[in-house]
Amino acid sequence: MSNRPEHSHYVRRVVLPSGKTIEVVYFDDTPGATQPTASNVPARTEREQTDLHICGSCGSDLVYPVEWDEAGATHWEVSLRCPNCEWSGTGIFEQDIVDRFDEELDRGTESLVRDLRRLIHANMEEDIDRFVAALHDGHIVPEDF
Repeated sequence: MSNRPEHSHYVRRVVLPSGKTIEVVYFDDTPGATQPTASNVPARTEREQTDLHICGSCGSDLVYPVEWDEAGATHWEVSLRCPNCEWSGTGIFEQDIVDRFDEELDRGTESLVRDLRRLIHANMEEDIDRFVAALHDGHIVPEDF
């Protein structure tokens, strides 16, 4: 029989920026360490719990994370900022709430990328039109190259 105490552990999958997924095993060796529970997680309204991207101060849907760190096996500590009213705050949220927030951030990123592509395309068309007009008007000659 071993004299080693039982250590609790949990596994978290982490997706690296490269896209590679790794599993990290955490062991709780700290005596008396507590995981976030309903009693030590800040009270939040139903809307705030489901919509971290919505500002509780001005209602803007542009709230974004400034920083986030694990706060236990099933919770994240997230620092948020609203660019509309300059509100900022930090809270501890459950995994499913942070997952929904991450999905909303992905939708926002996809929207920005679509708009950027349209803008790049429009700018390229405009540049080509100006270049063609300069060629036709004789403003560009072989000696320019």
